[in-house]
Amino acid sequence: MRQTEGLNFGEDLTCSICWDLFRDPVMLGCMHHFCRSCITTTLLERYPGSGGLVVCLSVGRSSPKKNFQTNYLVSGLVEKVRANSSTRSARYLQKQLKEMLESQKSQKKELCELIQKDEKQMNTLKKLGDNLQKRVRRDFQHLHHFLQVEEAAMLQQMRLDEMELEHSLNRHLKALHTAVKELEQSMGALQIATSTGGNTTPVKMKDMSSDRIKGPDALLSSPLSRTCVQASIEEFRSKYTAPLQYTLWRKMFTSLKPGPLPLTFDKDTVHPSLQLSRDRTQVVEIEAMLPYKPNPKRFIQCVNVLGTQGFLTGKHYWEVGVGTKPKWDLGVALETVNRQTRVKLCPDNGYWTLRLRNNTEYSAGTQPWTPIRMTNQASSIGIFVDCEERVVSFYNADDMSLLYTFFNGPRGKAFPFFSTCLSEPGRKAQPISLLHFPAIAI
Repeated sequence: MRQTEGLNFGEDLTCSICWDLFRDPVMLGCMHHFCRSCITTTLLERYPGSGGLVVCLSVGRSSPKKNFQTNYLVSGLVEKVRANSSTRSARYLQKQLKEMLESQKSQKKELCELIQKDEKQMNTLKKLGDNLQKRVRRDFQHLHHFLQVEEAAMLQQMRLDEMELEHSLNRHLKALHTAVKELEQSMGALQIATSTGGNTTPVKMKDMSSDRIKGPDALLSSPLSRTCVQASIEEFRSKYTAPLQYTLWRKMFTSLKPGPLPLTFDKDTVHPSLQLSRDRTQVVEIEAMLPYKPNPKRFIQCVNVLGTQGFLTGKHYWEVGVGTKPKWDLGVALETVNRQTRVKLCPDNGYWTLRLRNNTEYSAGTQPWTPIRMTNQASSIGIFVDCEERVVSFYNADDMSLLYTFFNGPRGKAFPFFSTCLSEPGRKAQPISLLHFPAIAI
């Protein structure tokens, strides 16, 4: 209330010319007040010939200039109001400045925390990048070493084959030279006999006969002289102009770490409505349930099956052929999962999975589901597990693009997990296949 009255009182002490608190206030004969400088300047501008009269700008009334005098009472009040206003303004300004300072301190603290987090993330990223570079270099060094060893072995074998072929050709060439020399000797003897008029004894004729000189005939009739030489060269050429890259790619499977596992399905865990192929590399849903023995390992509520091979340590990779199957679940499951109940396939329940629904809806088995965008339907899925790092990754094995990675993988022994899902009524059930990549002997 006092503050409001003070503000109104300040308005009463305001000059109507400059609209500010009076400075050296003067009172005219009409009892109106103005700043001395304001009234003097304005009168000179508006009424240059007013002489000794002062015209009030509020009411237009003239009064003698001698009444143009300082009002010390008003001047004192103005100074008090000005001082009071300055103090309030200073306090208000100080309060605002303090609030702004506290706000900026808080902002600075938040920014500094963000900087620390970013710097920490930067250091983490740098360490991760260095480790990944080392891992990539190590993997490529392994591949380079494999290729260098294969290249050296192939070049050495090539030189051995070339030397063997060259040795065979040299022996054949030497035999041909020997045969030519024998023929030349025989031809010389025949020419001498011809020049003597046929006075050669039967014994000498027998020595010069072709029956005694069998070398040329044997060489000319030998397969080596006709086709074997050329065939050996062509065989040598074709052996080392074969599709080497494909041959080495197939052979490289023996050196992959981890290499594709030759998995099989576990018949003791398969749901009774699933049928395994004879080699246990393919599973398909069937209409009638197969007879089965009660087994705590067997899935009863859902059409699931585990792989036979489990793992507790190391790195493992396998691929699953899903073709154009419209829905499925794939991944890994802890050995301890309850096979007798129906649960959501998520890490909290011991499952790390990727699923497909309605042909195109891919999701990672998180809580809630994590949708995954894919431009094309994958016909095969690659699954990678690093037991030490607790990493479970899923790939589109058609182009090896990463689909999703769990970084909270299983603690304890885990097994490859598969679910065909129930087929839609009226639709033919499609199988899931375990893909094997046997290396060929070179």
